[in-house]
Amino acid sequence: MTPNDTSKHCGSSTQDLVATVLPPILIIELLLGLPGNVMALLVFSKTLRTWRANVMFLVNLVLSDFLLLISLPFRIDNFIRRENWVFGDAWCRINLFMLSVNRSASIAFMTAVAVDRYFKVAHPHHKINYISTKQAGGVACVIWAVVISLRIPLLANKLLDKDGNTSLCRSFSNYETPTIGIQVHMAVFILEFFLPLLLLVFCSVSISCILRTRQMDKDKKGKRAIRTVLVIVGVFVLCFFPSIGTGLTVLYLKKLGNEYCQAYTFIGQLFSMSIAFTYLNSALDPVIYCFSSSIFRNYLKSVVNRTGIMELQMSRRASMPSGSD
Repeated sequence: MTPNDTSKHCGSSTQDLVATVLPPILIIELLLGLPGNVMALLVFSKTLRTWRANVMFLVNLVLSDFLLLISLPFRIDNFIRRENWVFGDAWCRINLFMLSVNRSASIAFMTAVAVDRYFKVAHPHHKINYISTKQAGGVACVIWAVVISLRIPLLANKLLDKDGNTSLCRSFSNYETPTIGIQVHMAVFILEFFLPLLLLVFCSVSISCILRTRQMDKDKKGKRAIRTVLVIVGVFVLCFFPSIGTGLTVLYLKKLGNEYCQAYTFIGQLFSMSIAFTYLNSALDPVIYCFSSSIFRNYLKSVVNRTGIMELQMSRRASMPSGSD
């Protein structure tokens, strides 16, 4: 069953609020995210021979952001036209596929960085801490393969819906009976938030407890590790909770029936606007690079030092696995 032959819950919804608020926010996020991620890619590419597993995951996080940055101008155009998609069905599927892959890959590699930090503090002599760059690359390839395979339904389903003179390009809509592919997409959307969140909370709590037990609270490496994980948790919740919170609320209101159409329509618009937080992830990821990688941190410090305004001390890369990458 395709979107064109399904009825809509509460009828067609207008997106006037979304069209007014969202485009300027997305333009700002694009202008902030692009320079930061281009700089990160240049910095990491210059130190290719010294990459460790942590940096390999960070580089793939940069690549996931580029998927977003390539796709974002088309979404901005779409919202400026009040959700009238003019680029055709094929590019609608590809565009939504790339945006969803970005979300999934960002979550996966942020979690991988946090887990890497957890093992370095909690199990400093574990063999995972000694994997080669090539092996880390293999792990990254597996992550990409899983992420892409889970988002294939977006390429296999017709997502462009004609509503009068308007062409709507949405991966989530108000159809009474979504296709199986879209139901899979919705399930992945929910699970990819809660499962990594549990893992991130476990890593942060475990690292904090271990540092206190071992009386390493004042140790610079230990403090840097917990700060890294906490920053990842903060970015994760800020960027991805608004969409999951409003999305689950919409699904709940839909089950209650048509008597809640007004609330359903309003929360649906909030859900559409919540993608501003999701896309903010690409602008905030450079903050994670600063906390997670001494390579990126030292580059920024050297730029500041060259200005002559202040003199910042370079971070040392420890030779032990428990050190910071």
